[in-house]
Amino acid sequence: MGGESNRIMPISKSYPTTAAGPVGKQIHHIYADRLRQFTDGGQYYEQGLLPKLTEARAHGSDWVKLSVYSPPNLSRPTFKDATSHKFKSTHVGEFFGPSWSTHWFKVQLTIPKDMLEKEHLEFVWDANNEGLIWTEKGDPVHGLTGGGERTEWILPKTFRDGKEHVFYVEMACNGMFGNAPGGDSIQPPKPDKYFQLHTAEVRAVNLEARALYFDFWEIGDASREFPGDSWEAHSAQQVCNKIMDTFIAGDGSNKAIGECRKIAKEYLGDVDTHKVYDGDQEAIITGIGYCHIDTCWLWPFAETKRKVARSWSNQCDLIDRYPELRFCCSQAQQYKWLEQYYPSTFDRVKKKVKEGTFQPIGGSWVEHDTNLPGGESLIRQFLYGQRYFESRFGQRCKTFWLPDTFGYSTQLPQICRISGMTRFLTQKLSWNNINNFPHTTFNWVALDNSQVVCHMPPAETYTAEANFGDVKRSITQHKSLDQDKTSLLVFGKGDGGGGPTWQHLEKLRRCRGISDKTSLLPRVKLGDSADDFFDRLEKRVENGLDLVTWYGELYFELHRGTYTTQANNKRNNRKAEILLRDIEYLATLATIKKDYSEKSSYKYPKKDLDDMWENVLLCQFHDCLPGSSIEMCYDDSDEIYAKVFKTGEQLLSDALSELGFDDEPKADSSLYALNTMPWSRSEIIRLPSIASLPSYGLAHTSGPGMTQIRPLASPFSAAVASIKEVRPNVFELRNSQLKVEVSNGVITSLYDLWAYRELIPKGKKANQLILYDDKPLYWQAWDVEVYHLASRTELSPSKTTISEDSVHRVSLDIETKISDKSWIKTTISLSATVGNTPSSIELDSEIEWHETMKFLKVEFPVDIVNTEASYETQFGIVRRPTHYNTTWDMAKFEVCCHKWADLSEHTYGVSILNDSKYGFAVAGNVMRLSLLRAPKAPDAHADMGRHRVRYAILPHKGGVGEDTVRTAFNFNNPLKIVGHDSSTAEVERYGTPSLLSALRVIGAPNLVLDSVKRGEDDEDVSRGELPKNKGRSVVLRVYDALGGKSKGFLSWGGLGVKSVWKVNALEDGVEELSAGVTEVEDEGGEKVRGVWVEVRAFEVASFRLGL
Repeated sequence: MGGESNRIMPISKSYPTTAAGPVGKQIHHIYADRLRQFTDGGQYYEQGLLPKLTEARAHGSDWVKLSVYSPPNLSRPTFKDATSHKFKSTHVGEFFGPSWSTHWFKVQLTIPKDMLEKEHLEFVWDANNEGLIWTEKGDPVHGLTGGGERTEWILPKTFRDGKEHVFYVEMACNGMFGNAPGGDSIQPPKPDKYFQLHTAEVRAVNLEARALYFDFWEIGDASREFPGDSWEAHSAQQVCNKIMDTFIAGDGSNKAIGECRKIAKEYLGDVDTHKVYDGDQEAIITGIGYCHIDTCWLWPFAETKRKVARSWSNQCDLIDRYPELRFCCSQAQQYKWLEQYYPSTFDRVKKKVKEGTFQPIGGSWVEHDTNLPGGESLIRQFLYGQRYFESRFGQRCKTFWLPDTFGYSTQLPQICRISGMTRFLTQKLSWNNINNFPHTTFNWVALDNSQVVCHMPPAETYTAEANFGDVKRSITQHKSLDQDKTSLLVFGKGDGGGGPTWQHLEKLRRCRGISDKTSLLPRVKLGDSADDFFDRLEKRVENGLDLVTWYGELYFELHRGTYTTQANNKRNNRKAEILLRDIEYLATLATIKKDYSEKSSYKYPKKDLDDMWENVLLCQFHDCLPGSSIEMCYDDSDEIYAKVFKTGEQLLSDALSELGFDDEPKADSSLYALNTMPWSRSEIIRLPSIASLPSYGLAHTSGPGMTQIRPLASPFSAAVASIKEVRPNVFELRNSQLKVEVSNGVITSLYDLWAYRELIPKGKKANQLILYDDKPLYWQAWDVEVYHLASRTELSPSKTTISEDSVHRVSLDIETKISDKSWIKTTISLSATVGNTPSSIELDSEIEWHETMKFLKVEFPVDIVNTEASYETQFGIVRRPTHYNTTWDMAKFEVCCHKWADLSEHTYGVSILNDSKYGFAVAGNVMRLSLLRAPKAPDAHADMGRHRVRYAILPHKGGVGEDTVRTAFNFNNPLKIVGHDSSTAEVERYGTPSLLSALRVIGAPNLVLDSVKRGEDDEDVSRGELPKNKGRSVVLRVYDALGGKSKGFLSWGGLGVKSVWKVNALEDGVEELSAGVTEVEDEGGEKVRGVWVEVRAFEVASFRLGL
């Protein structure tokens, strides 16, 4: 409204007035597809970056002179042995084999004059198989993978003198994943595979071109993996195209490569050193280098020893080159092998451990299976593992590390806690093929309410390639972001060994650079250990972070066949565990008895026991005991177990002899029954074939120890057993408690005369053998899929005959043809009842098995209704659904049990016991024990041959209780008949028989005294690995088997106990109980000394008695 003035707007002088020409919109996918031209090996290879990576090559006998020694008989000689032999001339292009053979090459290398001044020289060797480079002096320095991976060794500066230098290459005729034919690594290995040595040369590497290769790789990944609507993705694609244009304009010269790197730096920042991680911005991903080496799998144990040396020597070198690398590795057994066979590499590792860059982790002897080993075995995995790490490196592990095992027992959190570990890492549940496990970071709670912090890396692998996508998925797949955003990225070649590579570390530097430039990619940090990650996590929990909880087992919804595959191996494990328990118990008593002194010739056999335990623990590796390894591994484990049993039987005999007993009774010996179980037993026992002896005698013990075998006419009454054919092919077996009817070879009636109850539903058949078709989706030895249940075929017995008819025991033999090649002969036996001892129907099967992809089970329909069944697990019970209400329920169509499984109502129940089986299922009211499988990969002959399995049906009143627990223990631990040359009356009050019954728990039938051993560091026992303790001690392991907090009296009879401590699994003192020592009357009215102990529901409690 007046006052207007003319405003003069400034005009840009730089913006052109006229268009220079048309500029089109980039067609995004065309410019994206163009990128691959720069770094692929296709038709544009010569015009791309790859030829620029190598500046010069030298090969042929003038520069790389080769000779070879080929050891005979697939042997693996030491360096000293191999290099003492005569080498013959060889050359690139020759083939070497067969599978599993070893060939030693002497390399005489001279660097040409025109390469002496090159910045970076590498020796490249590739025969598509594994190898190890040794110095002329005999030190292993570098592992080789082959097939284009890990084929280069950086030549020492001392080689740049124009002179000839000598080193050796030990070639292993197997790839990283063994010798499978074709591309399917789980097929049985090919025995006649040969490998061609196709590369042996010196290369000069253009390090700037190599760096550009990784710049381009990661920026290209950003262009592809960032959201398509983000400026970061578009910017990355523009940078990559600009790099290509600059490279082309400069004709690929070194100057052009330098210009390209400057362009890349605009997007990445400075990524050429470890200082890229020095920024103070928060990094939520911790990168940890890891090398998973299966202790056996698609290769034998002997090859693993070499894999360890190859892998860990590389990691020591890599740590020197990349200061940010923190490398962790588990399995004390592998460290021990390195110490034994590669001492110079072990010294390198030890130095890195001291510096904090190489981290022993896991605490266990091997990365073991956790479903199948017994409870004491799980404790010994940690006892032996933690003691090894402490003795060699001065430290125990705080983190249980088990990324690749096939499910996780419900008691692991408790066992971790009592073994000095508060956290746990795995990722295997990401393989579930039915349900998606809902958590990444959580509190995992055991049966006794013990907990550990559990983290499952959200990248869902323990062998990450350290790619852009691995970093990205560490957040996008994180399931616990509501509670905690941090995660571990576990990277490195694995399964067959290897570990991180320099390529991994170059990629991660660039990922960090990108993160510092944009918020789209989560920031990764290297330089911290796995323990540092968990320390921070635990600190946040201490400060109030509420993590979600998961109670009970981490059931793996895959690999359910591993409860059954390789039956002989599983049987050996069970028998070895029982043997070791008995030896330790008897050897302990032999070294604390009244007349024992330091001058006694008998000593606690610590070295032999350690060797036995280490061998058993080794065979519990998660691909050995589950049955998922190649045949060579089971040839190895058979030899290992044979050695264990041979040593064990001798140790058992020695301990018995020291206690005054003979394990091979003579005609003039007084016969005794040895009961190593911590409760009374009354049983009819078959006597040895000695002249004048009857077939059976009666053994009655009031607790652990020896009892003289009485004639069956003794006051301890035994009712008779009987058998008769009541109708054609219908037999009745009867004792005072049970009446069993067998019609056409199957049990059609099982009647409890005491409870007036029929167990078999009308028209149903128990002990019915079932054959299933067994073709999983892929993993043959590992998996059984739910659809196999639809292929159910009942096997019909062909012949039934009475095989034993005495008043003490009756038996029926049932023969069944499985196929033209396979059969099974089952003996059903019923013994006369003894007093109130629960009676069971015992079944003993001999099986000739030659099937292909079949699954043999035996089933027991019972007149019991419950939505849950109970299964023995280590130190407790797991209850699982008998229905398929949800997919979580249905997923448990095949589960793991130990010595028994039970289906009970409030008033009555049935337990199925076994002596060597682990696979089981209860669907509705049908109980089903898994017997044998017949997979053909990776072992083409898995389970073929003769088998023996014992199992039993135990009816009982009420729910599952101590009768089931004790009868199952007894079933697996038959009374042992021994001879003694004097009567019990001649033995002093605290002589051998009283000593054998001294250690027990009184007043709490749910408490099991599971193991008795000497203290690891007792001065008369210790082998010197750790400081010795003065005096002698006995360690007792007690657990609640049924799930009820209890108070029991831990009694030691007349032993001279000076102190009592509650200890952890590593035998560290936790709480002194000496002030509570008192006397009580035992069941027989005798006063015994001891201490009252309180045990939580399903707690594993250990006590040390100082003598």
